Amino acid sequence: GFVGRAPWKADDMEAFGFMLHLTQAFGPEAVSWLKPSLLGQTDIHAALLPYWLGAWAIQLSPSAMPMDLAARLPFIGLLTLTLAATWYGVYALARTPAAQPVTFAFGGEARPADYARAIADGGLLALLACLGLARLSHEATPALAQLSFSTLLFFALANLPRKRIGAWVSAAIAIVGLALSGAPALAMILGIGGAFIMALDTHKPSALRARSVDVAWVLLICLATAALVSALGLWRWRVAYSHVLEIKAITRLLLWFTWPAWPLALWTLWRWRYQLKQLSANPHLALPLWFVIVAMGTTWLSGLSDRALLLGLPAMATLAAFALPTLRRSVGALIDWFTLVFFSAGALIIWVVWTSMQTGLPAQPAINVARLAPGFTHVFSGAAVVFALMASLVWASLVKWRAGRHRAAIWKSMALPAGGAILCWLLVMSLWLPLLEFSRSYAPMVKKVTQFTGPVDCLQYAGISRAQGTAFRFHAQVQLMSAQTPQTDCRWLIVDRANLSLLSTKLKMLGWTEAAKAPRVQNKEESIVIFKPTVALP
Repeated sequence: GFVGRAPWKADDMEAFGFMLHLTQAFGPEAVSWLKPSLLGQTDIHAALLPYWLGAWAIQLSPSAMPMDLAARLPFIGLLTLTLAATWYGVYALARTPAAQPVTFAFGGEARPADYARAIADGGLLALLACLGLARLSHEATPALAQLSFSTLLFFALANLPRKRIGAWVSAAIAIVGLALSGAPALAMILGIGGAFIMALDTHKPSALRARSVDVAWVLLICLATAALVSALGLWRWRVAYSHVLEIKAITRLLLWFTWPAWPLALWTLWRWRYQLKQLSANPHLALPLWFVIVAMGTTWLSGLSDRALLLGLPAMATLAAFALPTLRRSVGALIDWFTLVFFSAGALIIWVVWTSMQTGLPAQPAINVARLAPGFTHVFSGAAVVFALMASLVWASLVKWRAGRHRAAIWKSMALPAGGAILCWLLVMSLWLPLLEFSRSYAPMVKKVTQFTGPVDCLQYAGISRAQGTAFRFHAQVQLMSAQTPQTDCRWLIVDRANLSLLSTKLKMLGWTEAAKAPRVQNKEESIVIFKPTVALP
């Protein structure tokens, strides 16, 4: 998902535009690393660190490497950090006394470290199985940086009782990184609340002084970060009250975005319901529950943003992992059969549509693609086919393993959901990648504009988004000039159709006449309207 494609609409392309601006790839414009701008507008998310990482990667990468690929390299590392921090965070919580299984009268139970590793495996598989993780975790945007640093903070808090120095350093990096990625308030809430939860652990009353030091350290980090954020002017108020009463919408978002972790998380809360009365003695429940509640509250109050809910997936996967030892065999079998049918059917659909685009048989899928993506021409890729075949064979071997008689593993019920989610993502990003690139990229729309205008060095613009402006600068390699300052050497003007009604009268007064429209493939309402001067320029 990180390679073989251009930046997609719209946050992916917009973030890439800020990175390019910092590297002065758009020419010798005024650049402020503390207040990056794009088309004369600053970032509404007030995120700095993600853009810095992408810009540094572009500057340090070889000149032969495409700039969009170079910008994604740090984000590949951030996704890797997310997965690793999830595993080690779950492992640390599973090592707590309250999370360990009951000791058998005559021995034979799993060793604490082995049990914790099995639970951590289940937590990581539950995270990989979440449907909402796939696309957003492969975009070079502040959302992925926030996910990575919030997961690192989760790891740090979970390890406070075990490895204090490493946890302190990780907490400092996570809180500062999360604040500089556009979520300073969230960093304070998660850090302070999580530190108090871990400090209330009653299993070690003799370590009260050490826990007090841990809380004081996190509070000190938060105060220093708050001072830094205030100095940089990064505080933002993003509460959207208009969506607060849309219960059906947020329920629908929760159901599909966090599937299949949310049913198992609810099962954990039910099976551990008596321990919930003493959350201070059960940090393996209290800490992930705190992260989930904060993420859900942020989603609800920020306009039902799936990018806000993304931050709760590692914690929800942690809760799901603690349900695995308590699942009955019949429930595990139900999960296996449902997953097998669902993802096998999904993989089959992907293969059938690809075959139809290649051969025309069956005919209906190719007809549907032609209707939804007019102008798309599919090109055969042998490497993509080999990659997709390998993924399908691995899925078949995983199903065969799961159906066989093997030594029972705690995480066995998560093997097929995680494997199926990964299979479908790999097939989509190999067999369907050209189609997705055609429908989700701005390149076809930019090509339509340049075909009409012919080779030009600059375009005037009015009322276009930052993502659209970046697309023209990146794909067409043209300079963009604001229409507020008329340019005699720029003979064409581009306007977003969504803002045309507000600008049409003023444009006519300034001497512009509509010449053509260039709609984007996936959304016909998102069109670029091309204007030319009413009186021909010399």
